Amino acid sequence: MINIPKGTKDVLPQDSYKWQYVEGVARDVAKLFNLKEIRTPVFEHTELFQRGVGDTTDIVTKEMYTFKDKGDRSMTLKPEGTAGAVRSFIENGMHSGVLPVKMYYITPAFRYERPQAGRLREFHQFGVELFGAKSAQTDAEAILLADSLLKKLGLNVKLYVNSIGCPTCRAAYNKALKAFFEPHLDELCYDCKTRFEKNPLRLLDCKEEACKKINAAAPSILDYLCEDCHAHFEEVKSCLELAGVGYEIDPRIVRGLDYYTRTVFEFVSTSIGAQGTVCAGGRYDGLIEELGGNSIPAVGFAAGIERLLIVMEQTGVEIPAPEVPTVYVAGMNAACRRKAFELASALREKGVIAEIDHMDRSVKAQFKYADKLGAKYVAVIGDSELEEGAMNAKCMATGESERVTFENAVEYFLGK
Repeated sequence: MINIPKGTKDVLPQDSYKWQYVEGVARDVAKLFNLKEIRTPVFEHTELFQRGVGDTTDIVTKEMYTFKDKGDRSMTLKPEGTAGAVRSFIENGMHSGVLPVKMYYITPAFRYERPQAGRLREFHQFGVELFGAKSAQTDAEAILLADSLLKKLGLNVKLYVNSIGCPTCRAAYNKALKAFFEPHLDELCYDCKTRFEKNPLRLLDCKEEACKKINAAAPSILDYLCEDCHAHFEEVKSCLELAGVGYEIDPRIVRGLDYYTRTVFEFVSTSIGAQGTVCAGGRYDGLIEELGGNSIPAVGFAAGIERLLIVMEQTGVEIPAPEVPTVYVAGMNAACRRKAFELASALREKGVIAEIDHMDRSVKAQFKYADKLGAKYVAVIGDSELEEGAMNAKCMATGESERVTFENAVEYFLGK
């Protein structure tokens, strides 16, 4: 037997309605904010992620699924959604149209990590990208969209925000970080020793306990913001307050991707037994230019669908049950089953969910099967019903039966 690859998961037919619900809520919220969907390839040229995500990130250095195609070109399965959306924005000339361009995606992504709850090697993201607007209101709108999504999904979350400045003010901060961490170099993990030279800001994102203890005393980026970045951050906070979105400032949020500038944020579950980040993002004003486009500002976020579902389950959020058949049309013999097939086809054409027997079951067995499916009605066709041109429709909830003519079947079940 060939088993499923490690770090991947089947979404079974009996569970797919949960995914459809989360995706449906995400699409509905995106529609309220006037976002349109983008769909980009599952694989891209490796250079896109090396330049876009950053060559000091764990994603690029450790986690990407990279391979050579038959033309000896290096390709990579997308580890996140932003870089591909930016590439498409540039390649398709969207920058020359009306700005801002507001888009969302629901996409699989791939990272070679140690599988654990809420962290798979193939996972799925709902992501939002807003291209072309530099105002702090745009940052606040992205955060508000994420907040709306999480609230509509019934999740209790806490919003943490920070600003990591622009390249100008971050240079001074990086210098201060190096001065702080240099005496502790021997105590840092191997990865942090590498980050110290290439990107000291990433030291604050380390999850190793020894490094986290040192990080706690590191200088705050908020003390190094330039005048423009400080004003931008103050406006973001003001807009969030206008929208009634509560938040807490956390100067240790830097995010794990190199392309972020200024605003960064995380939504963390506050429910018992469900701690963890469920949605995160920020502003990335330099990424479009880094990938060959014009200097165009942008902001966005992503939420892992698997993680959302886990937190919803842990916190008892009820997902609406999937629709069940309105009617199961049961036939007693071959001729009756042909008529059942004809009627079910007519019902489906008018939008009625209908099911029939495909296994040559007895009528008694068909009733049992219909009950397992949750069918609201079972309509039985036998020889006498064929001759009369009517069927016996039984309500499964009440046990009451009613004679329904074949010609009135669609009208009858449309009202059920």
